[in-house]
Formats: sequence, C-alpha cells, structure tokens
Amino acid sequence: MKLGIVGRPKTGKTTLFNLLTRSHQSVDKFGAVRETHLGTAHVPDPRLDRLSALFKPKKHTPATVDFVDVPGIAKGEQEKIDFSALKNVDALVHVLRAFEDADLPHEGGVDPARDAKMLDEELVLCDYVLLEKRREKLDKERKKMKSAELDAEWAAIEKCLPALEAATPLRAAGLSAAEEKCLRGFTLLSLKPLLLVVNVSDADAAADPVARFGLESFAGQPRVVVARAAAKIEMELNDLPDEDVPVFLADLGLSERGVDRVLRASYRLLGVQSFFTAGEDECRAWTVPVGATAVECAGAIHSDLARGFIRAEVVPVEDLLDLGSLADCRTKGKLKLEGKDYVVKDGDVVHVRFNV
Repeated sequence: MKLGIVGRPKTGKTTLFNLLTRSHQSVDKFGAVRETHLGTAHVPDPRLDRLSALFKPKKHTPATVDFVDVPGIAKGEQEKIDFSALKNVDALVHVLRAFEDADLPHEGGVDPARDAKMLDEELVLCDYVLLEKRREKLDKERKKMKSAELDAEWAAIEKCLPALEAATPLRAAGLSAAEEKCLRGFTLLSLKPLLLVVNVSDADAAADPVARFGLESFAGQPRVVVARAAAKIEMELNDLPDEDVPVFLADLGLSERGVDRVLRASYRLLGVQSFFTAGEDECRAWTVPVGATAVECAGAIHSDLARGFIRAEVVPVEDLLDLGSLADCRTKGKLKLEGKDYVVKDGDVVHVRFNV
C-alpha cells in the first residue's frame, strides 16, 4: 500500500510525513522543500503487540504503509507536479493548512475548504490535458485498425472528458470497473482515492474537521475520507517516553495520536484490513482487502500457501488473547477449520495448512 502526500507549500505536509515515517526531513520554516521524499510507516496495532507479548516471538512485524511526499503545489503550477513519484500510489493524501502563523502568511488566508477545491481543480486540469492528448492519438490509431480494446478506451475517455470539463474529479464520475481498467495505464490523479488531512493547531486538536472547516461537500464524495492531525504539536510526542504520551494527549483532549487516525483513515479509504499470523518464530500483521478469502490471504503470505491450500485454522484475535493459547481455543471451540472460500475478518489469526 503506497500513498502520495500532496498539498500547497507551508501546509505542514513534510512534518506529517516525518511523523508518519519517523523521518527527519528538513522542515525549515522559511525554506522551500524541492525534493521528493520516500518513507515507510509502521502501522500501530495494540492487538499485534499483545500477541507478541503472549507468544514472545523471535520477530515482531507490524503492517506497513509506504508514503511519498512531493514538493508543494501552488495554484496554477500543475505542470510542476511530480507525476513519476505519484504514478504508482494507491491514493493521495492532501494536507490542508488549518493553523495560523504570522511568520508564514498563507495566500488568500487560511481556508482548508478553498485549498481542497483548488487542488482538485489542478488535478482535474492535469487529467483533462492528458486525456485530450490521448484522444487525439487514439483517433489516429482507430482509423488505422479496428480493435475492441481501442474502442473501449475511446468510450472511457469520451465519458471522462465531459466530467473533467465540468470540474468533476474522475473518482466522482461514476466510471465502471471496466472503464477504470481501460484507463489504468495513465496517471489520472483525480481518479485516485483522496484522504484530506486537516493540519490543525493544538487549539483545534480535538475538533471535528468536517464541521469546523466546512468540508461537508468533500466528506460526502465517493472515495474521499477526511481526518485531522496537529502535526507540529504532535512532533513533540516522538521525544517523549512512552508512559508520558497518554498524559500529553489527554491535555490536548485526545485519546490517540493524529498519525494513528491518519493511518486508520487510509485503511478505511482503501478498503483494507489486517489479519495476523502468530507463533514462536514471528507475530505479524498482514494487509488485505476487506472481503479477502482464506486462500487469498494465504497467497498474501506466500504463493505456495495458496497453491497448496488445504484448510485454514482461524480464531478471532480477542478470543486467542482471552484464552491464552491456540490449544485452549481449540478445546473451547473457538478455533475453526475453514475452507478456501471463508471470508477473513479484521483481526482474525490465521494458520494455513497446505501441501505443495
């Protein structure tokens, strides 16, 4: 899973990147970030921590999310967007400034809803230019040869262009799965799912970002999720002892870190969940789509497990933690043998029986 962090300059997006990935990229208050940064976030999961405490494995492996942080995008500078860095991301994370800073004036004043709309317009324009050029080339190709594949691509583009002309992002254009497949080879940024992260001041650290900053129209769009983070103040958490973190959060009126909310929102946006494998060698969290079957989860672990799949031993993680061992879960009837079509649930602990 890979997400691209975008936003206007001086919104705190690189600070958020540092928080998520535990990186130390420069966030000079008055300098401009020109580089693209890559990093990996470990997804915190108390359930996995408790499994490791139970099994005391040689290896503890949390789920991960890759992030790419591209330079800030000013209004009218869509040509400067780093398409190569964003081409393979599964979703975009748009960081919106919602904090005041007298030393850093924000063009037009601080207005997260306006900035969200502005970036959408830039992405729409990028996609329109790209598809318009492709349509011209495709027209020539279709005159030279007849092809159902080219016709399908033409029809998909013909559906996209009017939506883009109406300033509608492609994620809200009602494209079918087949139409999206036709367009998969392009970096259509307005088609990607969008996570809006409102970077708030400590005074708004516990506020509802949708109601507080007028983002209702975005919250109601398909494939859009809104979250909040107080990136600057939360940077201080990284330097605190673990036992002091809950006290610091409580002072802000929070029960969890902003980065935890952002990562959870990313999972919700992309429709993924975690299942676990647990034992003396390793306790590990695996990320799979919601609705994944037992054999698909086996394949996420290793292709041989899917190829030789026989059965999966499955127990909900809370039952395992409550009873204390797989043997007790089996005795109490909590450990089930499931076939390849079993739909794995979030938090299932799965052991695959296979033969290759």
